[in-house]
Amino acid sequence: MNTVGKKCKKWRLIGADGNSYDSNQAGSLGGHRRSRIYGRLDCRTALQAIARGGYVKNRVFFLNQADAEGAGYRPCAVCLPRDYARWKEQKSQAISS
Repeated sequence: MNTVGKKCKKWRLIGADGNSYDSNQAGSLGGHRRSRIYGRLDCRTALQAIARGGYVKNRVFFLNQADAEGAGYRPCAVCLPRDYARWKEQKSQAISS
C-alpha cells in the first residue's frame, strides 16, 4: 500500500505522568480535566454533559486505565461502577491507615 504523502492520524492523550503526548493509537477512555474523573467513551453521563455544552473544552483522553489513574483521575461511578468501588475502597483504606 502506498502511504507516501498521506498523513497518519494522531490523537492527543494524557500519560500516567499527567503530561500530554501525540499517539498513533486512539484513546480508549475519556476524562474531564477539572473533575479528574475518567470513564468509557460511551458513558451516558459524559455524553449528556457534552450535549449540554461546556464539557468538551476540558475533555482529555487516555490510552488505558493505568494511565488515567496514574495521572490522578478516578473511575466514573456510572460507567465503571466496579472500578469506582475498588478506587473508593482503596481511598478509604489509605485514609484509615
